[in-house]
Amino acid sequence: MSSAVAFDLTVDDGLAADIRERLAAVEDLLRASVRSEVPLLTEASRHLVEAGGKRFRPMLVLLASHFGDPKAPGVIPAAVVVELTHLATLYHDDVMDEATVRRGEQSANSRWSNTVAILTGDYLFARASDLLADLGPEAVRIQARSFARLVRGQIQETVGPAEGADPLKHYLQVVADKTASLIATSGRLGAMLAGAPSDVVETITSACEKIGVAFQLSDDILDVASETEQSGKTPGTDLREGIRTLPIHHVESGIGSGPDDARLRDLLTQDLTDDALHSEALSLLRAHPAMDRARADLRDWAEDARAELLTLPDIPARAALTGLCDYVVSRTG
Repeated sequence: MSSAVAFDLTVDDGLAADIRERLAAVEDLLRASVRSEVPLLTEASRHLVEAGGKRFRPMLVLLASHFGDPKAPGVIPAAVVVELTHLATLYHDDVMDEATVRRGEQSANSRWSNTVAILTGDYLFARASDLLADLGPEAVRIQARSFARLVRGQIQETVGPAEGADPLKHYLQVVADKTASLIATSGRLGAMLAGAPSDVVETITSACEKIGVAFQLSDDILDVASETEQSGKTPGTDLREGIRTLPIHHVESGIGSGPDDARLRDLLTQDLTDDALHSEALSLLRAHPAMDRARADLRDWAEDARAELLTLPDIPARAALTGLCDYVVSRTG
């Protein structure tokens, strides 16, 4: 399990044991769901499943189910549905990004071809839909709307903000649609299929969306602030690729002043694939007031999620979810 899962489940031994046991059932169904009579399709589908991952979204489904009956028959399939959907988007993302590595392994598009990667992602979406069909029309509707938001977020990211629009507001909407929507759906499906009261379902959904935004913002900060051995990623990857994340939006909004600020803004207009320019820009960005503002934004999102969660019944699953709010802030140092 990831550190995120281990951290949040230490609040209660019984809850931790239950989640681990049920995550094993999720893993079994996930692997069974990607089998095909076509060997290449099975191999390509299993490629990311077997590469691991945090299974963060299935964990949220299982935690949310504790606000109702966690053993309800639809809970495990719902956890598999959200993970299949997430994995499918990764296959498609790698094609769009021309990525060569995913989860420490050669990406599917690099190992086989763009066509194989796209069709594998489509196959995983289809398998998710097959499982959804047994969960009822409301579950199908929720997933369809979540998928629509995922696509909308990707399109918005691709085209950028409209002329005269606020770039930061546009960015946060992309984050909400592209990243947080499926995390919110994970909480919604877990609570709903477990039979939790409607007000509890809505609160969990809203809080999980905020947690999803917070996770992306913490990734933005880590991309700048962390060293490779801390994050497992090359520092400044987004900066090098010209991706405008939260700290950069704050730089460009006018936070900071002085010669270093002017130099950083100038660098952000240049090609930062140049190692020397990239190193200089990363150093200036790490010391810039925009980083403190980004951390403040992260804390606000996490605290808003916590405030909503604290209105829920006081059970171990609530403590695990509020612990997640702490974790998302603490992981950025």
